[in-house]
Amino acid sequence: MTRSRLVAALFAVPLTIATGSNAMAATATTTFPVTATVIKACVVSATPLAFGNYDPTASSPNDATSTLSVLCTVGTSYTVGLTQGTASGATVTTRKMSNGANLLNYALYQETGRTTNWGNTPSTDTVAATAPVGATTLTVYGRIAAGQNVPIGSYSDTITVNVVY
Repeated sequence: MTRSRLVAALFAVPLTIATGSNAMAATATTTFPVTATVIKACVVSATPLAFGNYDPTASSPNDATSTLSVLCTVGTSYTVGLTQGTASGATVTTRKMSNGANLLNYALYQETGRTTNWGNTPSTDTVAATAPVGATTLTVYGRIAAGQNVPIGSYSDTITVNVVY
């Protein structure tokens, strides 16, 4: 075989294979469903409510705040309630911090004016909302009324945040 015939044969083979392969190609297709069900869900977190030092002889109340963060599935309607706490005799209108048998009264409110009590009964004294995209931030406004002459010491309570959705 001459060199020119060999070169011609080498160039012809790939063209024959390439054109032959394209002529024989076929495609088969199908589809499949992709599904998910988004459920209603909520999570909540809270910062501490720290009143600091309380002076029983002062004529003004001690005010402090806590921040709640509520994240629910978009469009979920919910209410946020606050329990009465753990001290004996506490209610949602008169909460109590304790130091042994000693009690220091305080209250929790829904707004800066501290006039709307924040309780735990939906449609009565809770905060209602519908979840946007992202978390909702709510402020709890706390107040220890002036003039409570109680013994020296550290007082504490634990409030449970209830998100009903």
